[in-house]
Amino acid sequence: MKRFAMALLAAPLLICSALADDCKDNAKDKNGKPLAGAALTSHLKKCRHDVCDKKAVASTTGKRLTGASYNSFMKKCEADAAAS
Repeated sequence: MKRFAMALLAAPLLICSALADDCKDNAKDKNGKPLAGAALTSHLKKCRHDVCDKKAVASTTGKRLTGASYNSFMKKCEADAAAS
């Protein structure tokens, strides 16, 4: 059962890391200037969370992940997105 659950989580992780690159490209303030420092860090963290949250859906059932599977997915997705 654990292998099956891990397989469900693995496929969307690739999508999360690819979409997280868009976070860096969109890191600009209201005037169009690139963000830096704490503002950039905050933006990237929120953007990565939002991207992963949208992808937190079980691939077999199409239903939203909840509980431990959601937490596990989010932790791995955000870590992969930050590493890329």
